Amino acid sequence: MKPAVILLSGGLDSATVLAMAREAGYACHALSLDYGQRHTAELAAAARVARGLGAVEHRVMRLGLGDLGGSALTDASIAVPESPTDGIPVTYVPARNTVMLALALAWAEVLGARDLFIGVNAVDYSGYPDCRPEFIAAFENMANLATKAGVAGMKLRIHAPLQHLSKAHIIQRGIALGVDYGQTVSCYQATADGLACGRCDACRLRRAGFLAAGKPDPTRYARSG
Repeated sequence: MKPAVILLSGGLDSATVLAMAREAGYACHALSLDYGQRHTAELAAAARVARGLGAVEHRVMRLGLGDLGGSALTDASIAVPESPTDGIPVTYVPARNTVMLALALAWAEVLGARDLFIGVNAVDYSGYPDCRPEFIAAFENMANLATKAGVAGMKLRIHAPLQHLSKAHIIQRGIALGVDYGQTVSCYQATADGLACGRCDACRLRRAGFLAAGKPDPTRYARSG
């Protein structure tokens, strides 16, 4: 089995990607980042998902993006929006996917892995610039220029298999692969026990996805929203 590094947040999308990588025959090394996010319940969810989906190992790295602030996800003084907004929302964390992919790339080189997986989505995404196909393609090009593996001709690939799928299709795919979405946490302001608010952008997209997929929503809500 070829090794691969999978960025695993503990949410619905990254859990699906882990299941897809496993089904494709990769030995999955899951990497989660404690970056100062207010919804730290997703890290416990990531550990559950990694165990449930048979990751070879699961590591959590600390990353001080919260020290910089600038996002509702890392700065408690900025409210998480509970209604749709235009443009790039305040839940965008500056450079988050760039930094996370860079760390995943470093681990991949150590492991001798040539494949990295990330659960970004350009259909149901929330307006984040680092979820676009152009970004993934640019990072892959950079990875092959900036690494020992790339210089040695070992082409590195960034897989974003959910890129063009709707949330409903992601859910249907994950259920077919045995993902237990009740173990995941997507909410931007989940409680310490992982209860979802039901009102933030992540909760709205998740709830709508289960409805469109015709599947029961296993999300545990703190209150109806």
